[in-house]
Amino acid sequence: MPGKSDPQIDLLIELLDQAFDKHAWHGTNLRGSIRGLTVKQLLWRPSPKRHNIWEIALHTAYWKYAINRRFTGGKKGAFPRLPSDWPSLPDKTDIRNWKEDLALLLGYHKTLRKTIGELPESKLNRELPESKYSYVATIYGIASHDLYHAGQIQLLKKMQRG
Repeated sequence: MPGKSDPQIDLLIELLDQAFDKHAWHGTNLRGSIRGLTVKQLLWRPSPKRHNIWEIALHTAYWKYAINRRFTGGKKGAFPRLPSDWPSLPDKTDIRNWKEDLALLLGYHKTLRKTIGELPESKLNRELPESKYSYVATIYGIASHDLYHAGQIQLLKKMQRG
C-alpha cells in the first residue's frame, strides 16, 4: 500500500537517529558529542599521531556517504573530501570551515536516513553489493559506528579537561 510505512524500516531509522541525534537511553549520541565545541577543542589531540574530534566527525560523514552509496549503487569517489575514510582537515581550520564540515555530516545523515526509508522490506535481509553483510546488518553497523565515535569523542573531551 503506497504511503504506508513499514514497522521494520521505521525501527531501523529510529536506531540510526538515536545513535546520531535523537534522545536515547544510552546517553550522548554523535551529534550531541560535538555540539557547542570550540575550534580549539575540535583540534586537540591526545598525542601527535592520534585523531582529533574534527577528523572523527569527517570520518563519520564519509562512512554515511559510503553506506548510502552502497545502498543506492552510487558512483565511487563522490565524497567531497580526500583521502577517503579519514579525510584531511581543511587548510584553514576555523569556525566557518567547521560549520561546513558539520553541514556535510548532517547532510549525509539526512541522505542515508532517506535512502533507508525508501528501502523495500524485501531487500533488508539480502546481502549488500560489495559486502558480505545484509542491508539490515549494515544499518545496525552504521548506527554502532556513530555510537562508537560518540564515546570516543566524549573520552577526548574528558582528556582535554585533564
